[in-house]
Amino acid sequence: MDNPVSTASDGPCCTDKLGNFPIPLSKSYRTNEKGQTVVLGIEGSANKVGVAILVYDPDDRTYEILSNPRKTYIPPIGHGFLPKETAWHHQAHIVALMRAALKEAFPDKEKPQKELSAICFTKGPGMGAPLRSCAVAARTLSVMLNIPLVGVNHCVGHIEMGRVATGASDPVVLYVSGGNTQVISYSDQKYRIFGETIDIAIGNCLDRFARVIGLSNDPSPGYNIEQEAKKPGAKYIELPYVVKGMDVSFSGILTFVEQEAKKKLDKGLVSKADLCYSLQETLFAMLVEITERTMAHCGQNQVLIVGGVGCNKRLQEMMAQMVEARGGTLCAMDHRYCIDNGAMIAQAGIFALQHDITTKLEDSW
Repeated sequence: MDNPVSTASDGPCCTDKLGNFPIPLSKSYRTNEKGQTVVLGIEGSANKVGVAILVYDPDDRTYEILSNPRKTYIPPIGHGFLPKETAWHHQAHIVALMRAALKEAFPDKEKPQKELSAICFTKGPGMGAPLRSCAVAARTLSVMLNIPLVGVNHCVGHIEMGRVATGASDPVVLYVSGGNTQVISYSDQKYRIFGETIDIAIGNCLDRFARVIGLSNDPSPGYNIEQEAKKPGAKYIELPYVVKGMDVSFSGILTFVEQEAKKKLDKGLVSKADLCYSLQETLFAMLVEITERTMAHCGQNQVLIVGGVGCNKRLQEMMAQMVEARGGTLCAMDHRYCIDNGAMIAQAGIFALQHDITTKLEDSW
């Protein structure tokens, strides 16, 4: 029998060094025979569906991802992903992903589901139909196994996964994805938004432009824009730059660059590489500006980038230059944890569980 490909290659992470992860000794939920807390996390708020198994070991106070498989719904070139088709995709894969995650996490256990302490799932925000598909699976498992259900905020899942993975104790967070563009910091025991998009998210802007110029959705439109922008000889074209205080606006820039593409691409006046490079440079410069302003306002010297767009190497490079000039540090991740995944839901969910925060079945709809 062939050995399956590992979906969780990182070792245990200890949060003690962060200094702000108190772990209460709650006994309101069951643990496995080793006294470990094990949760299953389900993410399905957009076009990716993922399931992860995460364990907390009280002996060395570490969290470890044991498995983290996922599947992506990829629509045809020129099309975005619609709620109905995306929900069908998630329904077709969710059970197989749960089985795969449990088998990878506990290969020697005949009934690995008996190891679980709770089921964590994305309660929102996101696309309604895909979210409902995954919530049904989560509720079913919770009832079948008679273990708690933990609803997780998708945005908080990204942040807490990033903090544990990178060791960021109290960062300014740049959250950039297909549906979100926000600069966030923790204040008075709440995550607070200091700046955001006033229209469309940066990921949505990139995806829509990729469709206009005929780039593939595989593995993602944003990734393919990044590869186009790297091509030798790509020239910068001046685009509108729209920063309004702490907020940004992308819709007008998108309209402008779409018109440039329609008027000049076929005539050979510009290339796809020129447009992709120019769009990235402009949008990312805007994000760096409002992130720096938030750092100055909050007096912080650490930046954490999360969300699907956060694994863009050029964005990380530009942000690093700004942060280093201020004497700070950048905390960034690759596609394993930036892109939507079950582990981030498991991570935020296990924190909630350890503080006795669960979701009643009637409140999980």
